[in-house]
Amino acid sequence: VPLFYQSGYLTIKNYDRRFDSYELGFPNEEVKYGFLKSLVPYVFGGSDRSKAFSVTNMVKALEKGDGTLLFEQLYSIFAGIPYMEKGTSKYESVWRNQIYLIFLLVGQYVTCEEHLSGGRSDCVVETQDYIWIFEFKVDKTAAEAINQIDEKDYAGKYLSDSRKVIKAGVDFSSEKRNIDDWDTIM
Repeated sequence: VPLFYQSGYLTIKNYDRRFDSYELGFPNEEVKYGFLKSLVPYVFGGSDRSKAFSVTNMVKALEKGDGTLLFEQLYSIFAGIPYMEKGTSKYESVWRNQIYLIFLLVGQYVTCEEHLSGGRSDCVVETQDYIWIFEFKVDKTAAEAINQIDEKDYAGKYLSDSRKVIKAGVDFSSEKRNIDDWDTIM
């Protein structure tokens, strides 16, 4: 970043005294185009980074109701996390807490373990158009997770809401230490 700033590819657009942070930007469109199309692929290797995790892809997936993209992004994140201590990956709460932090850090409205009349939903993410209800399992199946959402009527709270409800069942493998199975039903 200092090299890009000193060479003129980036300029200071704003300064936030409260957090002592700078917002950097491109001085003009010509420099931006040259930087993104020529310099970045050369410096970072390759230009096809569409499958790599990005906050943008995660947010777009949630906002569009795209389960495939969402779970590709989550899988990618978990694949890059150093493996957990022996035995910890078998606990649902470990996975739920990580999912909660991911959604929170990408700027989503997220709640976990909300007490409802039928039980506690593992995780709910609300966007402008969708309500994602997540149920997590470890070493079981995504179908079992979705069945629990239905049996415990976690979606009942949102019956009068105009947004679409997406039930997301997620199974984590304690052996693979990642998402093993997932499914969504709208």
